[in-house]
Amino acid sequence: MDLATLQKLKPAAFEDAADGYRATAEMAARAKDAIDIRISSGIRAQLEGETANAALGELKELSKNFYYVQTECALVSTALAGFAHDMAAARRKLDAPVADARAAGCTVNADGSVSFPAGGQAVDGKVPEGGTVTGTGGPSSPTADALYRQAANAHPNPPYGKALEFANRIADAVREATEADTKWAPKLRALKADDDLTVSDRDWTDTHSDTSGVREAGKGYLDSLPHPPKDGSPKDNAAWWNGLTPEEQTAHLSLNAAQVGALDGLPSAVRDEANRVVFNERHAQYRLELASIPKPPANEWTWITAGRYPVKVHTDEWMNWQRQYGERYEHLTKSLKGMDSIQKRFDQTGQKGLPEAYLLGFSADGNGRAIIANGNPDTADHQAVYVPGTTSNLSNIEGNIDRMVNTWRVADNEADGKSVSTITWLGYDAPQSIYKDAPFRHYADDGAPAFNRFLDGLEASHQGSSGTHRTVIGHSYGTTLVGSAADHGTLNADDVITAGSPGVTVARAEDLDVPRGHVWNQEADGDIVPDIGRWGHGGHEPGSYWVIPSDEWFGARQMATDTEGHSGYWDEGTQSLKNQGLVVAGRYDKVQLD
Repeated sequence: MDLATLQKLKPAAFEDAADGYRATAEMAARAKDAIDIRISSGIRAQLEGETANAALGELKELSKNFYYVQTECALVSTALAGFAHDMAAARRKLDAPVADARAAGCTVNADGSVSFPAGGQAVDGKVPEGGTVTGTGGPSSPTADALYRQAANAHPNPPYGKALEFANRIADAVREATEADTKWAPKLRALKADDDLTVSDRDWTDTHSDTSGVREAGKGYLDSLPHPPKDGSPKDNAAWWNGLTPEEQTAHLSLNAAQVGALDGLPSAVRDEANRVVFNERHAQYRLELASIPKPPANEWTWITAGRYPVKVHTDEWMNWQRQYGERYEHLTKSLKGMDSIQKRFDQTGQKGLPEAYLLGFSADGNGRAIIANGNPDTADHQAVYVPGTTSNLSNIEGNIDRMVNTWRVADNEADGKSVSTITWLGYDAPQSIYKDAPFRHYADDGAPAFNRFLDGLEASHQGSSGTHRTVIGHSYGTTLVGSAADHGTLNADDVITAGSPGVTVARAEDLDVPRGHVWNQEADGDIVPDIGRWGHGGHEPGSYWVIPSDEWFGARQMATDTEGHSGYWDEGTQSLKNQGLVVAGRYDKVQLD
């Protein structure tokens, strides 16, 4: 980079290119949505057989291509915007001393040196001659500062000091532009795809690497953008997002997808877009990592003789594998099982009228987190948010997703033409052991603030002035979290349904922050969990932290329940499921009570 190149450079041209790539990303997004929501869902709804399945397979691959184009073009757009931002700063830094030099009667030469005229008081009858100086690194250089001060104080020609100042500032601008060019060139060159039509796991891990590179190079650009409010409420988050320009929104989605996807209050479509990037990158990373780990040895067990009887023990080979790979292998395997379940739900859109899915939260860390909506909550007349209980984690998310699919079907059928969205909210660390973990309420207390924020976020992102009817559904320990959310905040809901509850931590139904008569409970025959709370946790005593909503004095409305055991409340075709769907749809007059 030299002075002439920097003077000719037009940052606006790169900004225009960024706009073009962003427009291409938006076109790819519309094409992907057309395939997933209209074409593929239409085939699932109307056609069956090998031909239909083959067509769906091809369309799925085409959708992957469009989504990859969308993600990569958005990243290229952000990279170009970041490069233009850095170069525009360098140009401003250059234009100022060039203009100042001209105003002072100096000449800026093609190589960045500055010529100054004769001037100053005559010495021996001769005015000090003019000359040319070259910058040494800009005002930030200690050497340049020292030379400038020395020149300004000692040189007989006053324009000399001014010229040196201009030259240093020009050199500093060229240096800054050179550093930006050196920094951005490899990042921009890396933004290219394979020359095939298959979006592989390697492609998605490359996208993750590219994103990290652009984020590193674009730190100055990112720092210049409005950032989400620190510890902001969902309303604050919504106001921040709505105040961004399309360019700024693209930058945050491209470089801060995990952060954007986790912000309550943002539009559901935005959170879905951000979380799907995180989901696809992590899905690909985990598959590649799992493939790189040796499979567990086939000969896991052996027999040894200890005393008079043979004893079955692990083989040395298996024990060595377990020490080296076991824990990571288990995490990857379980996490991938859950991710495959989420992808399965994506692929079910259109089956029997099932609406598109929205991924409102996702993390594979620890036991994993996932928040999946059936239908867009922002436009729904009726929302239901379901909180699963003990042993819930990413690996077994499929069953919890299916429960809200079944609830959606019933509620949608009963909603008299109004729209419904049902949401599986695994947004907390559920207790993983019935005996070791479930007796303690700190899991609920720790997760309750996030649940309250999520409900408030649904309120902030909802479109239209008529609002929405919102039902909270808790199962098992999930009811304990619901109770804690009401106990430690305000539960932003109109109805609460508890099923198989071991205790809700509040004393009365009216403490759940919904109108009187809008707390509904189900307890199935053979479900031992309420009795565990009732007798094991002291929930039979008024004032206990583990109050059982099945007890008459609590004040919940007891819905008819024709299922058995702890896990059947959402079985298809049952009155238990229908009653929940009726509450979600606001059809209270049709709910059957015990």
